[in-house]
Amino acid sequence: MIVNRMSFFIPLGTFLVILGIGYVGFSLDDRKQLPSALLDKPFPEFSANSLLDPELRIRRQDLLGKPTLVNVWATWCPTCLSEHDQLMDIAGMTEIRMVGINYKDDVEKAQRWLAQYGNPFDLVIRDERGLLGVELGVYGAPETFLLDAQGNIVYKRVGDVNPRIWRDELLPRFRLLEVEMVSRDEAS
Repeated sequence: MIVNRMSFFIPLGTFLVILGIGYVGFSLDDRKQLPSALLDKPFPEFSANSLLDPELRIRRQDLLGKPTLVNVWATWCPTCLSEHDQLMDIAGMTEIRMVGINYKDDVEKAQRWLAQYGNPFDLVIRDERGLLGVELGVYGAPETFLLDAQGNIVYKRVGDVNPRIWRDELLPRFRLLEVEMVSRDEAS
């Protein structure tokens, strides 16, 4: 009889321990903050075609001069679609330069996707083979980088940009970069 009771409680206890570990692991606020070897380092040198204008080559130099939000996205990524409205809102309410990197995607599908849902980006880089993504240490899509005016990576986010992430993490950093840029211009 005692053995029968134990055989019930052992799996239940194991399940509860696994559930507790999972809860703690998934509830950590920094779970989307993966370390990046590129933080405080220059955005990698690259030269790639524009998604929307195949004649246009986009280079690292095109990302210099003011704070830039770089978002890695793809049509095959459901989370990218869920964050798209937030990116459209950011583009509409700020002066931040937004650059999209269309990652390992079909060019025609990506063009249709932006036509259907709107284009928040000032530039859209084609990264069909994922080579720029490799240089950036991209794990998948979406991932977002914030660059200062000199093109240094000051922030990396793995996962969606939602209203809370924009308000609590990206916007304060963006405002700080704007203040630094104005201060630098005034000192010149």
